[in-house]
Amino acid sequence: MKNFDPTLYFITDSTSYAEEEFLSRVEQALKGGVTLLQLREKDKSTREYIELAEKVHEIAKRYNVPLIIDDRVDVALAIDAEGVHVGASDMPVATARKLMGKDKIVGATAKTVPWAKEACEQGADYLGVGAIYPTTTKVVTVLTSTETLDAITKAVPIPVNAIGGLNKDNIDILKGIGISGICAVSAIMKADNPEKAARELKARAQELGLC
Repeated sequence: MKNFDPTLYFITDSTSYAEEEFLSRVEQALKGGVTLLQLREKDKSTREYIELAEKVHEIAKRYNVPLIIDDRVDVALAIDAEGVHVGASDMPVATARKLMGKDKIVGATAKTVPWAKEACEQGADYLGVGAIYPTTTKVVTVLTSTETLDAITKAVPIPVNAIGGLNKDNIDILKGIGISGICAVSAIMKADNPEKAARELKARAQELGLC
């Protein structure tokens, strides 16, 4: 499967939530218009990751939204997810592509133009670029300037999404940059109403012409 819409890319964070609440929030986000879903689990065992991924995948399928597994090609293959995302310290893009096959989605993180070009050449289908703002997630982030983001969008032919502390009130800074979509974690995951938060963020991004 290679057809995907990167407009509103939701990255999950299950910390602080019981499984039932977590799955409910994921479904609410999908109802709100999420177009691409990434399950990100840094602390779970392989078995726990697979078991949760299977449950999330079933929900995603109901909304016809591709599920991307962060970091773990083995988990992605185990549940036949639509794709995998690899970061700077993860498996090389070329290796992930070889293992996933040509029909699956492979995404990559990029923070510089050379890095972006290399990921593209190795077979990445899209790039996540950031962090644009400081984040509240446990993932260690290094800020990326909007100038670098703009340069990356012009350097590669594949979709580029902005990530890092983005919400409906601060994405104006991205106006005029040729990104394909917005990645969000806390803005949706921690919202009182994830469905409403997703809908409003997507609407604001489209209003600004960001996707």
